[in-house]
Amino acid sequence: MKTKSIFIAIGISLISFAFIPQRKPALHTIGDSTVRNSNKETWGWGTPIASLFDTTKLHVENNAMAGRSTRTFISEGRWAKVLETLKPGDFVTMQFGHNEGSVPDTSKAGRRGVLRGIGEETKELTWPDGKKEIVHTYGWYLRKFINETRAKGATPIVISMIPRNEFRNGKVLRADKDFGKWAAEVAKEENTFFIDLNKITADKYDSLGAEKVKLFFPGDHTHTNLAGATVNAESVIEELKMLKDCPLNTFIK
Repeated sequence: MKTKSIFIAIGISLISFAFIPQRKPALHTIGDSTVRNSNKETWGWGTPIASLFDTTKLHVENNAMAGRSTRTFISEGRWAKVLETLKPGDFVTMQFGHNEGSVPDTSKAGRRGVLRGIGEETKELTWPDGKKEIVHTYGWYLRKFINETRAKGATPIVISMIPRNEFRNGKVLRADKDFGKWAAEVAKEENTFFIDLNKITADKYDSLGAEKVKLFFPGDHTHTNLAGATVNAESVIEELKMLKDCPLNTFIK
């Protein structure tokens, strides 16, 4: 009777487990306004990309925030909030670079700036309230995102920044000598997935030409409308499909 009772208890437990809602894996996008924008005229690609995945099987959450750099996304506690929700099997795409360019200091202009490159250089800042801050390189912040994502059992995917609407001699300017280059280098060093969105989108812009590309940018040379954001989202998916070993592929429609 005791053995029979044990089997009955196990059976009840298995049946109960079957009826417990299982959490879907989640895709978290982090970045700046080119990934998420609440302006009614301009959109980040992290919003329309949700429609390109099977959201019955994958939860897509856009955690990017306008105006943020790798440095401020961490210092404001935004990355910590994403980390709290990460679980094994999740994914994190990270695209930064548009807001990192200023010299890092405690001024309004410099509060987002990072040190250039991917090395271990640092700069110590003292804020007016006496608080100390150690500023690192762009690569250092990306590595932090990558390593802490992995520590949670999730998959990091580095994405280079979208190009701005800036043409020279009929070709759009690329970030292949700074932030786009550094993103690629960090991804390679850390042996993680990389999507060169800067190159893919720049190639499309070159093909379309300056006049047609201008239609994607209603207000400035950085922020796209929904049509432009959709082009970028499709570019992410196109490159993602090329990453044969990336399990995020299985959720693409």
